Parts: sequence; C-alpha cells; structure tokens
Amino acid sequence: MGEDRTTNPNQTVVTASGSSTPEGERSACLVVIYGDDLGRRVPLGEDPITLGRSSRAEVQLDQESVSRSHCQVSYDGHGYRLRDLGSTNGTYVNALLIERVHLRDGDQIKIGRTILKYIIGGNIEGQYHEEIYRLMTMDGLTQLHNKRYFDEAIERELSRARRYGSQFSLLLFDIDHFKTVNDTHGHLAGDAVLRQLGRLVQESVRRDDVVARTGGEEFAVIIPEVGREGALELADKLLRLVRGTIFVFEGTEMRVTISIGVVGWSVDFETPSALVAAADGKLYEAKRGGRNRVST
Repeated sequence: MGEDRTTNPNQTVVTASGSSTPEGERSACLVVIYGDDLGRRVPLGEDPITLGRSSRAEVQLDQESVSRSHCQVSYDGHGYRLRDLGSTNGTYVNALLIERVHLRDGDQIKIGRTILKYIIGGNIEGQYHEEIYRLMTMDGLTQLHNKRYFDEAIERELSRARRYGSQFSLLLFDIDHFKTVNDTHGHLAGDAVLRQLGRLVQESVRRDDVVARTGGEEFAVIIPEVGREGALELADKLLRLVRGTIFVFEGTEMRVTISIGVVGWSVDFETPSALVAAADGKLYEAKRGGRNRVST
C-alpha cells in the first residue's frame, strides 16, 4: 500500500519510551482519547514503541481486536512514522486503513477500540493539558459532545428559557437493533457506524444546536429557540437521512435506522431530568411502535 495515508479509505498515566526526543525534533506524544486509560500519555523518543496486546509491548492494549504486536511508532530522522505490523484488524489513521505513514500533528490513530491522538509542538505540556480539558467535554470516537457536556448544556438552556421566556426542544435517539450490527459485523464496524452517524447528524443541524453522544448508541440534540413543531421537522429530516445512508466499513455496506423521541420545553418541566425523562419516554414509545420512527 506504500507510504500514503490515504491508501485505504481522573489519574494521568505516563508511559516512558526510552531515550529522550532526538535533537532537533520537537517533543511529541500520543494521548489516549477513547478507550481504557483515557488521558494516558505516551511520550515519544528515539526508541521505537510497539503497541499491541502482548505484555512485552511498550504500550499494552488488552483487547481481543488488538494483535499481540499490532503496530509500531518510530523516529526516522525527519519525524515519527507509524507502521502496521501485519495486524489482524488493521491500523487506522483518521479512519483510513494504513500500512505505514508519517504522522502529522493531530492525527488520530485507532487500534482495536482504542483511539490515540498524536501531538507535537514546542509547548507539548500545554497542548497535553488542553487535550485533557477537551476530553472532559468531547466523545473521542464520534467527536461529538459527551454526556457531561450535555448535562451542563441542557441545564443552561433550561435556565435561560425560564429567565427570558424563550423556547427550546430536545431530541433523543438511538440506533435500532445496534447489537445486531456488532454481532454481525464486529465492534470495529459498530464503531465506524457510530462515528459516521455522528458526523452525519452534526452536518445536518444548525451551528447553535448541541449534538451529544449520551450513551453507547444513544444521542441527543438540544435545539435552542425552536419549539416542538420545528423540532419535529428536524427529527423527520434526520430519520429520512439515516434511513437513506449507506454506512461503510472495510468494504462492507450497512444500513441502520434510528428511533427518535421529541419534546418541546414548557414550564411544566421544572428540571432538566424531567425533560430528559419525557424525551426518553417518547423514544421508547417510538421503539414500541415498531422503530424507525419519531414519537412526540
């Protein structure tokens, strides 16, 4: 496949990597942004680092989908290179299957169900802490907001609505029969569906709307300044969009559907949890009604 990256479409743990960073090369490290040991930092130096399931690997990732010696990061005199070591399930950079590639600042490396971000720069310590702060609010797999951010955002939106008499709505949705996707195609394919779905939804809403992954295959959209009818229009749009999309992983095409619960805020909802519970009830109403539908 060559050396082209596009060949195929809270405690901090610090892992030592041998000798110091080569002279003339800026500091670099890998940071776990999704998976076990979230926030773990792996400094990169002159010695190669092997990532894999083996206890002998410098970075051990104890997952069935990770090969014993999965991939290796090494310095080649110009920068850091990532090379797959013939792994069973492949190594991905920015969701693309690679054999070998020169890493660039911000690249995301997916090994099994773990995602690491490559960071390089003069102020590596500052960049690392910025990344840790970002991890507090973002989901590493989908790059959507996480449950923590969602909880804070809906609290702010409810307070604003009560203070100024404005309106907003909430969508809750999840993927129908997602377990079947994992059981049929594997968890790596399931991760790909989640990531592609997140991007699809994010690109279909307004800039001010808050899209979050709130659970395994569960998502939410907070829609400021929009009442129930407007929210229903968005829900119908998302339903049709997902239904008509082909999700792809390693040449395998998959189709999924979603079920959506829609609730518009009113003064009857005194707390965020009451509003979420109402939307959750509508979501399960959609599922009981046959899935692949909207309930409001």
